[in-house]
Amino acid sequence: MQRVVLGLFLILMMLMLSPVSLFAADPLAAWQPKFDHSGAEYTYLLSTVGHPAIEGATVGYRIRDRIWKESNGRLYVDFRPISQLGGEKDVLRKLKLGAVQGMLCSSVLAPNVSPRLGIVNLPFLIDSFASLEKFRQNEELFREYGLDAEAKGIIVADFTGYGSYGWATRTPVKTLADARKQLFRIAQAPVNVDLYKAWGIQFTVMPWPDVPQALQTGVISGLDHTPIVCNITKKFTVAKSYTNIGYAQGLYIHLINKRWFNSLPEDLQQLLRRVIKEESRKVRALTEQQQRDQIAAAKANGVVFYDLSATEKAKLVKLAEPVVQKWGEKIGLDYLNKVREALKN
Repeated sequence: MQRVVLGLFLILMMLMLSPVSLFAADPLAAWQPKFDHSGAEYTYLLSTVGHPAIEGATVGYRIRDRIWKESNGRLYVDFRPISQLGGEKDVLRKLKLGAVQGMLCSSVLAPNVSPRLGIVNLPFLIDSFASLEKFRQNEELFREYGLDAEAKGIIVADFTGYGSYGWATRTPVKTLADARKQLFRIAQAPVNVDLYKAWGIQFTVMPWPDVPQALQTGVISGLDHTPIVCNITKKFTVAKSYTNIGYAQGLYIHLINKRWFNSLPEDLQQLLRRVIKEESRKVRALTEQQQRDQIAAAKANGVVFYDLSATEKAKLVKLAEPVVQKWGEKIGLDYLNKVREALKN
């Protein structure tokens, strides 16, 4: 018994002294602030489910550091990624109450604030990085985009993203008929449910933490998501095929509690708006490059990428149009048509 105890003690000591820990390194260690923020007059608590390995989620840290410097230490952006403050639905409730002052909200949840925020989810409308940027740089469209949310006490400050949506599958999908043989996990969003019903594709709505095991065991055979997320979160280790659909862009929409924002001094309000806008634009460009990089990395690891033929894509577009019209009525058909016209031109 003494020898067993001694052996366990020696093993414990070796583990404690070993440079390789049993516990994973802090994923946020590299992002800790390089300044003492304890003396800040104001604190902006900002949440997201995103991981800073995704460029779209780094914007919170970029805003934090610029705001601290340019406010001369008056305003500290306390950015909490990776769901540190809870799941999105919970954080959104806190945001409305003011317990959390801001969040980078996924575009699939944002319509819970205002149906108009769901326009970015409509299939084949804002379907590329170029169309997304064109939409954002049209200040009239963007102002109208956030009007309903602001009337409900939530400011839509800007957005970043996490790439173009497509299909990661265990077996190749080159046609709509191939897709109908799959069982896809889709986001918990009503517009996505309507879209997959219109396409006649089997789907299940599943919480994100359940996806890895479901994909590994074959409970699902496909995943509706972006190449960035699929590669960074290791989904491509099982799903070795990816079909580029690009029917929508995944966004982190920057929402701010209006009552808190209005409590800031005027100069800090202007500073926060300006920095959010400037850093969000930079990060959107970085996201486009990150998608290219992640696709290249996935290909190097054996993932095969497919593009639908023009005929096959036309089938998806045609079947999706009734979904666009249905949700357009909730969003506002006048606004939908204005966006379509602006993007067409």
